[in-house]
Amino acid sequence: MDFTYQQALDYLYSFVDYESMPRPRDAEHYDLRRMDELLERLGNPHLGARTVHIAGTKGKGSVAAMIASVLTKSGYRTGLYTSPHLHTFNERIRIDGNLITDEDVTALVNKLRPEEEVVNEKATYGKLTTFELITVLGFMYFNLKNVDFQVVEVGLGGRLDATNVVQPDVSVITTIGFDHMEVLGNTITKIATEKAGIIRQDGIVVSSPQVIEVEKVIGRVCQEKNAKLIKVGGDVTFQGQEYDIEGQKLRVNGRRDTYEVTIPLIGDHQLINAATAVATLEVLAEKGFAITKESMREGLARVKWPGRLQLLSKKPLLVVDGAHTPESARKMRESLEKYFNFDKAVLIIGSSSDKDISGIARELTPLFEKVVITRSIHPRSMPADNIVKEFRSRGVETTVVENFSEVLPTALSLAGENDLVCATGSLFIVAGVIEEAEKLGLSK
Repeated sequence: MDFTYQQALDYLYSFVDYESMPRPRDAEHYDLRRMDELLERLGNPHLGARTVHIAGTKGKGSVAAMIASVLTKSGYRTGLYTSPHLHTFNERIRIDGNLITDEDVTALVNKLRPEEEVVNEKATYGKLTTFELITVLGFMYFNLKNVDFQVVEVGLGGRLDATNVVQPDVSVITTIGFDHMEVLGNTITKIATEKAGIIRQDGIVVSSPQVIEVEKVIGRVCQEKNAKLIKVGGDVTFQGQEYDIEGQKLRVNGRRDTYEVTIPLIGDHQLINAATAVATLEVLAEKGFAITKESMREGLARVKWPGRLQLLSKKPLLVVDGAHTPESARKMRESLEKYFNFDKAVLIIGSSSDKDISGIARELTPLFEKVVITRSIHPRSMPADNIVKEFRSRGVETTVVENFSEVLPTALSLAGENDLVCATGSLFIVAGVIEEAEKLGLSK
């Protein structure tokens, strides 16, 4: 019997879902041979398009969205595969900015299911996971719709990630920091080694600026694999120019040309992301694809990537950002201080149980006088008491709100019209606040 859309989603999430539970470290949990087996049964849909493959700790999604936007503007039918989603499952798989339809999800899951059953019954290389099946679904959709390009964001790590079955035209490694240490290893070198696992023999690699330990790992792997390495901050440089709360201009000095571009995203890290996207697009232009300065400018000016320093309303300022590590929390705080003018700041925060909440609180305490603490509906969310302890010990006034629909009204009641309210800690909190702001009719 064929599934309905909801049954199709329930089916996908009935497998082991490492997005909603602690993730194991050992390699057999991530054996890519089962992906190869399933894809082969489906006719290898992942090999039907030119591919940009993107790993990294920070900025993967932003860089992916920028590259996809420019490729679409250049006249190429472009698939974009990202995770996790903010509001609906369909956001993970899109073509030229349009989300996959419920009907296509359902039809493709119905086609995928009998092949999954064969592979999982044998389970020669372990059982397929939720993320692996969603990844295969993305490849099937892009193949069905005959995309010219697929821009594929790694889910976790790189070397053993479900997406690491593609044959990329260019591999991109965005800024690497500490995240998912329970799987990838607890030193920056180990994490970098996992992410450098997307580098291909004789391939081309674009890397965002990295700390020296990471740069060494990427350089070594490129040497071992005879891959060409293009460094942002070295081979390609950039300068931020004017900015306001709606976006910013920058100049990118590429290897082929100089580009004056505007992005509707704020934060210094987005300048790095834009330069990384331009460096990658230059590689594709060198390969003969029709990517012009004009399409770069237009594509970057139109990029949409919600939930990252996103301004929802102006009086008071309401901003959401998916920061979930101490490093990204610091960058968010610095960006709020640089781009916005406000009197006082109120924080809305919830976190996943595996995050360094002590480090996050340390970075945010200097800016926020009041904190509203909540829990998202996500199974891995951290109990509010753990977060309260970290902020109270640093002398910050805290309020716990159990009912999520009351979180935003509570924070707004603590803020004057010249103040700032910022929601952060996880993309699940961000998504919830965006939805609540819409219900309250808040807008810019």
